[in-house]
Amino acid sequence: MSEFEIKDGMRVFFDYPIEMDDGIKLRADIFCPLSDEKFPVIMTYGPYGKWLSFQDAYKPQWDAMVTRFPEILSGSSNKYQNWEVVDPEKWVKDDYVCIRIDSRGAGRSPGYLDPFSKRETKDFYDCIQWASNQSWSNGKIGLNGISYYAINQWQVAALQPPNLKAMCVWEGAYDLYREMGYHGGIFCTYAGNWYKGRCIPRQHGLGINGYKARIIEDYVSGPSTMTDEDLQSNRTDMYEDLISNKLITDDYWQDRIPDHTKIKIPILSSANWGGQALHSRGNFEGFNKVASKEKWLEVHGLEHWTEFYTDYGIELQKRFFGYYLKDEQNGWKNQPKVSIQVRYPNDEFKLRNENEWPLKNTSWTKFYLSPDELSLEKESKEVSSKLSYNNLGDGITFMTESFSEDTEITGPIASKLFISSETEDTDLFLIARLFNEQQQEVTFQGALDPKTPLAQGWLRASHRRIDNDLSKPYRPYHTHDKVELLIPEKVYEVDIEIWPTSIVVPKEYRIGLTIKGQDYVNQSGGGSTLPNMNKFSGCGPFLHDDPIDRPNDVFGKKTTLHFSEYQKPYLLLPIIKNQN
Repeated sequence: MSEFEIKDGMRVFFDYPIEMDDGIKLRADIFCPLSDEKFPVIMTYGPYGKWLSFQDAYKPQWDAMVTRFPEILSGSSNKYQNWEVVDPEKWVKDDYVCIRIDSRGAGRSPGYLDPFSKRETKDFYDCIQWASNQSWSNGKIGLNGISYYAINQWQVAALQPPNLKAMCVWEGAYDLYREMGYHGGIFCTYAGNWYKGRCIPRQHGLGINGYKARIIEDYVSGPSTMTDEDLQSNRTDMYEDLISNKLITDDYWQDRIPDHTKIKIPILSSANWGGQALHSRGNFEGFNKVASKEKWLEVHGLEHWTEFYTDYGIELQKRFFGYYLKDEQNGWKNQPKVSIQVRYPNDEFKLRNENEWPLKNTSWTKFYLSPDELSLEKESKEVSSKLSYNNLGDGITFMTESFSEDTEITGPIASKLFISSETEDTDLFLIARLFNEQQQEVTFQGALDPKTPLAQGWLRASHRRIDNDLSKPYRPYHTHDKVELLIPEKVYEVDIEIWPTSIVVPKEYRIGLTIKGQDYVNQSGGGSTLPNMNKFSGCGPFLHDDPIDRPNDVFGKKTTLHFSEYQKPYLLLPIIKNQN
């Protein structure tokens, strides 16, 4: 290999070239122990710029994280901290090689920028196999990282690279259609805006017009500086890609959703209760779907970048990889298949071990929507009624009685409604909420937004068709392969998936279900965010407000809920029995 540098107790190869099958040379930073022995590899591949320091790219997040968890600062100089990937100083000392690769067209790697494409996944496969044959490698490759660096793990694992031996998928969507692009068939603006704000500013060729590196005297997206015209011609228009591919059967999505039957390696799948709209569902679905016989599910809360870097997160990751990449007899074989941090108000958590998901001791409990009292009742009432709401208003909220004792709700949620629309379609936004004794809403720290509701679900009525084989009573599975427009004023039965959640509802608190025609806004009204992100108001950046996807003359009218002897809408809650 080319010349290395000795940095902070590591041999470091900066910007090492890895040649792909088409001649493109991707660039990697390789952090090795000082010894000449062979070691297992922890690899990441993505578009955020391997030379862009966490402290520079996301300073408010970094400052907030280390203030609350100063343990993160210990055991490292923190010079090599990078957004959503491992700190090499904390892994190399335990005899791992850490590799960070700028994906094609990003950072120091030339090529056409096209996130999550088949070309990217093929590159990732080739990088895994390349690393397995190097002099410092024992041939065992592990993948570890958050969000983007987790999503593409599912994808490359489905290609079955022979030397990929284990992966830790930390808050990584599995199904990019259902979990990022189109929630319930409703277009989400997040991914297109993320691409503009987080990928294009790191595109290869920005050179001196991009970020200056901290760990080396050069530019994050160099070395060349390209014209704006050349940069534009060398990247996809992701927003247009997303909004123009409206059904999951489109090739765009088929290229980006992995075949779960081909994923067979050991997996640690880590979800976030607050990851509404991106950072949770895929970890639950992936855990249950993949063919791996050795798989574990962990669920936590707080911001999606926090627990990965804490002692709790690193200890969990190192035990997992130590067992599979280093043959350490560290007790991992006795690790419970499911470990969850059960959530309480005020973002308090208690760790509990389980054996399956959903939890075995779940009492699936229907709460029927009552139109007269706007209540959620355990017994249905014989009523014939209907309630209408303006899709651009606050919708309708149904509330349980005050709980008579502390009650745990942990798991996926579902709802069945009977609806009609003034127009040929309507969008349904369902929000599960927690209210205290004064009927004030209690919000939670989300993966991004600090004031999120308990859980959210979405459905475009024209996407109401479900797959009966894949659906569960607690998790309807919509096909999203056909648009079936409504006949105005005709009543339709619809099933809505609400993403998994956890809360121990205190005595005297209530659960609420809000049904509306647009995104949730929390009661605090003012919105909240970190300085380097847009203003949030309860959904973070995961909004469904594109006027092309949601023309006002279709989605800005009225929706009606129907109730009768044969139309008994309900909310299905996973109440956990026999827990203290």
